Amino acid sequence: MPDGTPSQPVSGNRLPLRRVLPAALALVACALSGDSAFAQTASAHTTWREYGGSADGSQYSALKEVDRSNVSKLQVAWTYRTGDERKYSFNPLVVDGVMYVLAKSNTIVALDAGTGKEIWVHETDPKTTLITNRGINYWESSDRSDRRLLFAVRNELQAIDARTGKSIATFGTNGRVDVREGLGRAPKSLTLVQSYNPGRVFGDLLILGSATNEEYDSGPGDIRAYNVITGKLAWTFHTIPHPGEIGYETWPKDAWKTVGGANDWAGMALDEKRGIVYIPTASPKYNFYGGNRAGANLFGDCLIALNARTGKLVWYFQMVHHDIWDYDNGTTPMLATVRHNGKMVDVVAQAGKVGFVWVFDRETGKPLWPVEERPEPKSDVPGEQTWPTQPFPTKPPPFARQTFTADDLSPFLEADEREQITKQMQAARNHGLFTPPGLGDTVEMPGNNGGANFGGAAVDPTNGNMYVISKDLPAMLKLELATAVSHAGSPEAQGRSIFAANCSICHGADRAGKPPAIPSLVDVDSRLGKDRIESVVRHGQGPMPAFAKLSDADLHSLLAYLAKPDLAPATEAPVQAAPADAAPGSAHYKSGFGFMFARSGLPVIAPPWTTLTAYDLNTGTIRWQEPLGVVPELAAKGFTDTGSQFPKVNPVVTAGGLIFTGTRDRKVRALDSSTGKVLWEAEVPAALEGMPAIYEVGGKQFIVFCAAAQATTYTHNVPGHAASTDPIPGAYVAFALPGTSTN
Repeated sequence: MPDGTPSQPVSGNRLPLRRVLPAALALVACALSGDSAFAQTASAHTTWREYGGSADGSQYSALKEVDRSNVSKLQVAWTYRTGDERKYSFNPLVVDGVMYVLAKSNTIVALDAGTGKEIWVHETDPKTTLITNRGINYWESSDRSDRRLLFAVRNELQAIDARTGKSIATFGTNGRVDVREGLGRAPKSLTLVQSYNPGRVFGDLLILGSATNEEYDSGPGDIRAYNVITGKLAWTFHTIPHPGEIGYETWPKDAWKTVGGANDWAGMALDEKRGIVYIPTASPKYNFYGGNRAGANLFGDCLIALNARTGKLVWYFQMVHHDIWDYDNGTTPMLATVRHNGKMVDVVAQAGKVGFVWVFDRETGKPLWPVEERPEPKSDVPGEQTWPTQPFPTKPPPFARQTFTADDLSPFLEADEREQITKQMQAARNHGLFTPPGLGDTVEMPGNNGGANFGGAAVDPTNGNMYVISKDLPAMLKLELATAVSHAGSPEAQGRSIFAANCSICHGADRAGKPPAIPSLVDVDSRLGKDRIESVVRHGQGPMPAFAKLSDADLHSLLAYLAKPDLAPATEAPVQAAPADAAPGSAHYKSGFGFMFARSGLPVIAPPWTTLTAYDLNTGTIRWQEPLGVVPELAAKGFTDTGSQFPKVNPVVTAGGLIFTGTRDRKVRALDSSTGKVLWEAEVPAALEGMPAIYEVGGKQFIVFCAAAQATTYTHNVPGHAASTDPIPGAYVAFALPGTSTN
């Protein structure tokens, strides 16, 4: 529906891209109008009390003591060491001069925001790896007598006193709420429900997304709101609709009982004046095969507008129908006010993995520019029913490359490597963004870990300028029938079965991998040790995704097998999850993520691998695009325009005309928001994954970075470059103009 007309209910092959519910709209506040909207947004965004700086998640600061004229004078004001070797990508909160960070084996720590001095520590289980590790939530009562921090640990929502760090026992049951409950599945069958992002506080409600696993047994991605005082569930929005709900017809009957995903892991934006929360969703599961979920699959890969008080649907738009590419909407929606066709319009913009920025009227969901449904190739995999068309926005232009052929290979490839990859690509299926994964090689670009990822966008809400960090990382997908897990026999035998079902599709049945893109796991126990392997499996590392879904028992068995594989010889072929001639939809096909890296450990596509793109949402045009960061080994040889490799960094834009961000090369930078040129940079103790926080204490502006990730490009063995085993010297590093106290 290019004209943005609200759709009708599903009938046959008609697909509603959006639906406006007048009853829900009647509950929200009236729209802002005229140029006064600019003035109102300019006066806000002066604190950093919420993830991303504010409820709208704009990653914008109206503070402007630090600007283009003096940013080069920034110096370290204070440093706080994380106190362990763990990786952190945490966005601090700052309230009343107190900063809340994650450190010391995943504990919540309160610091003096002006000096970095420790105030208190709230300890969690030192062995835990499952915590809301990108940010937490702050709430206070109207009289400020009750002030709380809210976060999740191991699927349990918790509340602590923001002034003391003490647990609040009256929250939930003995201070805990099990977020696995109420999803229509046996709670203990759901290994991962909590999101690594913190959600949004609206009044006395905490609105949460989730981080379901990547497999066929994933839980549903319901959006839920909890009362911040009692912990009781207030409302639920089913992203896999139940009978009688909008979108139920876009799935097989009773899919909500078995299919998972369609979750919000990327963050959400809240329009507090309207009472609308904007929620981007991910793909349904399994990521690369949908034979068990025929249909368009609402509300997977959607931007959903919900009434924040009730959870009722206001409108939605689906960016990918029946996703079989893992093309999640991977960033927080951006709220701004723009001039469109001579009128001031409040908009919400969404960037994702595909490389598009979608821009909608915030109240109606109508796209600002036409959207075209274009025909796409069919799948040849048994049981798969691809959707016949996919939507393409006509404006703005994409921020990422969306095609990849042998002509686009990196100039840094070795000759024999180039020849090998060229032959593979020429034999692969390669028909653009929506080429269905098949039983042979299929090229995917920008890739399922490409485009924009969590926190990768920021917006200046006063002028409609939006900034997107993205990476170009092509993938080569190939489906094969999955194998079943057996829990019979010794731990090593069980571990071999777990390895076959979860790891062999990438690392091979012989564990030899395909170095350097996929490292060998032969003798990995002696090389890395059990603790390091467990951390990588739980958290992911470099291109490897996290496998947090594995139970403790399964992980123990997997580690036993990797340590002593000879105790579990492969005496028979792995059992397939379903026979090849099974009924359509009952077979489980799987694919590795297929990231295409060269022997050097760098992407096989020509650089730049990371870019920062500036948009003018008033006109739907690109203002500028620049490579972001460097690869130190290449920069030393004079190649400085490559962008960094495999970034997970988040920009923050300021009223001082600056963009602050950091990269894996251990550099933090300030760029001119009007040109993208670097005006200041500094080296920090470790690499960055995450978002800086900008705040003010005593009239002084600070910029704090969480520098606590692996800095080296080489996260596994590469010819001539051993994998880094150095501990991560993590720290929170605050910068300010001269005159700020240091420690």
